[in-house]
Amino acid sequence: MQINTTVLLTLILLTLMLGASSASGFLGFKLGSDALKGVTTPDGRPVNKFNSSKSNNPQQGTESFLKEEDILKAVKSRINSKKQGNKPEKSAEEEIKTDKPQKQEKPKQVVEETLQPGFPVSAESEGVTMSVQSVRYSGGDLLLRVNMQNKGTDSVRFLYSFLDITDDKGRTLSAITEGLPAELPAKGAEVKGTISIPTALLDDVKQISLSLTDYPAQRLKLQLSDIPVEKAN
Repeated sequence: MQINTTVLLTLILLTLMLGASSASGFLGFKLGSDALKGVTTPDGRPVNKFNSSKSNNPQQGTESFLKEEDILKAVKSRINSKKQGNKPEKSAEEEIKTDKPQKQEKPKQVVEETLQPGFPVSAESEGVTMSVQSVRYSGGDLLLRVNMQNKGTDSVRFLYSFLDITDDKGRTLSAITEGLPAELPAKGAEVKGTISIPTALLDDVKQISLSLTDYPAQRLKLQLSDIPVEKAN
């Protein structure tokens, strides 16, 4: 009786071990299959490699050939030049290329500035010149385009808070300068700038005057009078 019990327990143990090993083997196979999904073996067929190399070569089929008519024309021209004793300076291919029409660039148009009537208004003192080239209304301001130059032998400094602007009724006007230099070097180039005056200050004003002196010496005085600022109707 004891021997039968031992045999039975041994069979049960073997059955459990076989079941566990089968389950673990199936589980490992399932995990390996899931991990290899989407993975393919490389295509080693030589035909496909040859086709892919042809499709990846972008330079094939892009070569251009000269026309037979152009070659014959160039050769005939060179033969005639040799008969006449002239030394050809260009090859046949160069000659064909030069015979093709070239795109002509359009010449740049030079726009000449047209001055308004009554301009420029200029003043000169101690070799320093100041001129108003034009005026225009823009965005609620009157813009005066001003040029300045120092032809003297000494540099000149300016403080534009001393710029005095009056209208034809004797009233003082406020203004903002832009681009005008704080110092003009001796024998320097012409400098351009802008003076802006609010249009609210210019009701019924036809002319204005500018007055500017150097700082701090105040040796020179630039006086520009009767600058027309009346709006055109």
